Amino acid sequence: MSNTAHTDDDAPKGDPIAHLIIALCHQHGSTSPQDVAKSFFAEHRKAKDPADGWRRYMNPVKQQMIHLARNGQVEITRKGEAVDPDDFRGLVRIRLATSTDE
Repeated sequence: MSNTAHTDDDAPKGDPIAHLIIALCHQHGSTSPQDVAKSFFAEHRKAKDPADGWRRYMNPVKQQMIHLARNGQVEITRKGEAVDPDDFRGLVRIRLATSTDE
């Protein structure tokens, strides 16, 4: 009854920025929101877009970063330490969440 053959692997559901955050964390261990925005912009850039067009993606990247951190998929870090996704300031990085099986 379902028309969806195994295309779920080819085109994952959900927000493309969230998928990019996870992918960049897998590739590099950690990433910055700026790197995510620049990478997303590079994939979607049009000829008429300005060089700093990546800046328009900073708010969506931050929103997805916070959402993923609240769900336990990533950690937001500042100076190497995990911070509360609801209360942080300054320059941060994103890394995959470390499992704490105690």
